[in-house]
Amino acid sequence: MPTDPESEYDPTLGNKFIFVTGGVMSGLGKGITAASTGRLLKNAGFDVTAVKIDPYLNVDAGTMNPYQHGEVYVLKDGGEVDLDLGNYERFLDEDMTFDHNITTGKTYQHVIEKERAGDYLGKTVQIIPHVTNDIKRRIREAAEGTDVCLIEVGGTVGDIEGMPYLEALRQFAHEEDDEDILFTHVTLVPYSKNGEQKTKPTQHSVKELRSIGLQPDVLVGRADDKLEPHTKEKIALFCDVPTDAVFSNPDVEDIYHVPLMVEEEGLDEYVMQELGLADRAIPAAERDNEWREIVTREREDEVDIALVGKYDLEDAYMSVNEALKHAGLAKGVNVNINWVDSDEMVDGSAGGKHRERLEAADGIVVPGGFGSRGTEGKIRAIEYARENDVPFLGLCLGFQMAVVEVARNVLGYEDAHSAEMDDGTSHPVIDILPEQYEVSDMGGTMRLGAHQTDITPGTLAEDVYGGSSCTERHRHRYEVNPNYFEDFAETDLVFSGRAGNRMEILELEDHPYFLGTQFHPEFRSRPDRASPPFVGLVETAMELAGIDGADDAADVKGVEA
Repeated sequence: MPTDPESEYDPTLGNKFIFVTGGVMSGLGKGITAASTGRLLKNAGFDVTAVKIDPYLNVDAGTMNPYQHGEVYVLKDGGEVDLDLGNYERFLDEDMTFDHNITTGKTYQHVIEKERAGDYLGKTVQIIPHVTNDIKRRIREAAEGTDVCLIEVGGTVGDIEGMPYLEALRQFAHEEDDEDILFTHVTLVPYSKNGEQKTKPTQHSVKELRSIGLQPDVLVGRADDKLEPHTKEKIALFCDVPTDAVFSNPDVEDIYHVPLMVEEEGLDEYVMQELGLADRAIPAAERDNEWREIVTREREDEVDIALVGKYDLEDAYMSVNEALKHAGLAKGVNVNINWVDSDEMVDGSAGGKHRERLEAADGIVVPGGFGSRGTEGKIRAIEYARENDVPFLGLCLGFQMAVVEVARNVLGYEDAHSAEMDDGTSHPVIDILPEQYEVSDMGGTMRLGAHQTDITPGTLAEDVYGGSSCTERHRHRYEVNPNYFEDFAETDLVFSGRAGNRMEILELEDHPYFLGTQFHPEFRSRPDRASPPFVGLVETAMELAGIDGADDAADVKGVEA
């Protein structure tokens, strides 16, 4: 949905900060809780941003294994960050920058560089005050020009790596007269065998937080169901907060329903009251209600999309999953995403249930990735899509493997491959970027961030994007080898999107929908503004499945740069 024209920064409000911590266990959904609160504050007319603190020693998430940490999300400025930044962008419909992600590696690197340069004038450099001061500086700089800044502290209270951040937050609350601070703590409320909601884990978590010098202003209990009134009262009593400051965040059918639950609980109204924003908010009856209309839209029909990858972990493909879901919202259809293990696709007719899922699919997506494992299975899946007129979308590595598949099975270059996977191939149709020849440091060496692609008129790509160019985010080291451009011109493969001599979009002539992108369009997809390539895939899958009457209410074309 378009940002409310009244959601503009108002310097007279002062600086408002909402710090979100988590207790008991990780993965509770404190980021979704924070993002949902931010969505409602935007609906109320305030300019909102977010900061994610990751206490790990990595400078960024770029070298992290998806099995350990989920997908690496890429920002418009090329920052490689935690997947939670993707949730903030999707919920707030704001483009973040690398400054909105604080890591221990980034902070310590900066402090050490200043020490080496003599900026501390011979002082002993310590966690307090030098590291904590740098943390506070980063938060304030990221919040500049906005009404409210949400700051999520990754990990769980009590983690040793998170202690400098909690200390920085303790100091933060006592420094500036024009800053209003609200501490929100998200905890687990488990059930006993007899079904009773247990508050002891929350009590111990808050006790740990208070021992550090932080008293939560708001407590959010994560449970299967809403917190019982007596559970809220008990938490309030033992954690020294008003009962009105204890809120439920139960499991819901879809994460995009969390703002609706938060709103029903009144968390947003309580936050605005505590931060002195209530009198400036758009009246509840006049607020933008489009989010609710989009995410609760009735969808009876469904399509099955096969996601062919090597990671048996949903978080590894989070943005792809969400982009498919957004396309379903845009077209008024449920999108069932069925994971196909690319390792199981290597032997033609083998693969068991994974092959069956592929053959039963209304559409196929081959996402990005690194390394050789699973690539042969991806090539088989692409071959199946090409030969059987199944709607196909290849993303980054999926784009590259589509080039390899055509080189092998159409041009007849049997050993064609990417030089990344096989440096001995006689036909390296995918090769390393020229600027990477002398690179040895794996951190931050790729083509990253938003870049413009020029689209060829009269192509599927032009129809999908509804214009002559698009700007999407990249994350890759390899690309189509220019030495093979003339060879591919003899096939049905068309490179319909280019950036200079770089091939950015490919498609097949005489195919219902065969599209590959060197970039990652999933990173710019939003619930109310679905990514065009994903919408095109779902729309074609619907047409071939005989589904009509799709809801075209959402504007899915002409994505702005």
